[in-house]
Amino acid sequence: MKKSPPQFFNEMQLDLAASSPDGVREIYKAYHQWLKNVPHHQLNSKRMEAELLFRRVGITFNVYGENDGAERLIPFDVLPRILSAKEWGKLSAGSIQRVKALNMFLHDIYHEQHIIKAGIMPATILANSQYRPEMFGVDVPNQIYAHIAGVDLVRTSESQFYVLEDNLRTPSGVSYMLEDRKMMMRLFPELFRQYPIAPVEHYPQVLLNNLRAVAQTNVHEPTVVVLSPGAYNSAYFEHAFLAQQMGIELVEGQDLFVRNNAVYMRTTEGPQRVDVIYRRIDDDYIDPLVFNANSMLGVPGLLSVYRNGGVTLANAVGTGVADDKATYIHVPAMIRFYLGEEPLLENVPTYELSKEEDLAYTLAHLDELVVKEVQGSGGYGMLVGPAASKQELEEFRLRIISSPASYIAQPTLALSTCPTLVAEGIAPRHVDLRPFVLSGKTCSLVPGALCRVAMKEGSLVVNSSQGGGTKDTWVLEEDVAMPSKANINQAEAVLC
Repeated sequence: MKKSPPQFFNEMQLDLAASSPDGVREIYKAYHQWLKNVPHHQLNSKRMEAELLFRRVGITFNVYGENDGAERLIPFDVLPRILSAKEWGKLSAGSIQRVKALNMFLHDIYHEQHIIKAGIMPATILANSQYRPEMFGVDVPNQIYAHIAGVDLVRTSESQFYVLEDNLRTPSGVSYMLEDRKMMMRLFPELFRQYPIAPVEHYPQVLLNNLRAVAQTNVHEPTVVVLSPGAYNSAYFEHAFLAQQMGIELVEGQDLFVRNNAVYMRTTEGPQRVDVIYRRIDDDYIDPLVFNANSMLGVPGLLSVYRNGGVTLANAVGTGVADDKATYIHVPAMIRFYLGEEPLLENVPTYELSKEEDLAYTLAHLDELVVKEVQGSGGYGMLVGPAASKQELEEFRLRIISSPASYIAQPTLALSTCPTLVAEGIAPRHVDLRPFVLSGKTCSLVPGALCRVAMKEGSLVVNSSQGGGTKDTWVLEEDVAMPSKANINQAEAVLC
């Protein structure tokens, strides 16, 4: 018997063959009506205009694995994803709750380790490659380790969202959230007059305020910089963009030096002390005196100043242990342990392959599951069972058997789809969502997120590094439909 094709929740519930908006979700009805009246060639023209403008600005990303190694544009889709105020309220509260617990976990794991003593987290976490013993006993301002966190969310039904993973090291993508919004406002200004879309352009100021808030207590006007590996890094555009938007300096390791338990920046007017470093360099490369001795990207002696309280690093060294996939499994228990609350957002059901029962089940159902390396990221080192060939399945089976503890497995989720403009027209493509949680003076999110879309038909891999694209995410300030044209004209007349 032939298998029925899998059913996926469509964010718009759009029946492309329908002549009426029946069956379209309430928050999309007005947009759907607008979309029906826009010719395909006009949408495609807008897409080409966006591509030209993005290319001029230099918004590029390296698609790893390409032979030419060239920087290229991330595909941008001109059809937005829309979230209601109620949906966003749940996602926002759940993401904040999660990041609060993860920050408490990081403080605990580098201090008293109560969660290990309570038997909730195995002591093997201390052997994780992302656990940095150099951070043990180090007190960081406000006990905040993950100042910027990206929480990856996926949806499987109208009411069900799952947390796919946490990003606490050097999470990227927020520049695309901001630039996608600017582009949509340029391409379709009429929609922003008609929909109550919450703004996101204040993100850089919120970020800067939070970074200043975690400077040492005796510093009244802290100097904040963005530390980048340099122009050859795949996310360099974002580093430069955020520095420019915050009005602070973009520096590389060679621009900084350590003296008398302080970090200084070289300027044309002489050395200037730096108080907070928003670093976009991985732990291994940040200080060659402590980690990778061959690193030319970091600042010699930086960790010593950091440990002694002479500078704040955002995110803190050692945050990687909290976004490791082996830790992910325990986050719901962390929330209960540290906050005394039930998780507002669920984890994807996960098999720990270090456990014999989970390993046996995974090997028996490999063609049905997604298997990920515990310390992998960016869509690399993973197997999507239903899409894998027999040879790929067998090769991965051997890798798992040789080191079961290096992998976890999860069911292949029916990721929601969103109408997307592709060469053939408008078609459903799978999406995820990455809101950015900022921790400093407060813990908050701006009402928007990076929405990644798998541009290939049937693909569940949305990562930009694997060729995925992006969409603008519209969070509605009120759950209302677009006003009538007469009301719009009246409002514009009043404004005039």
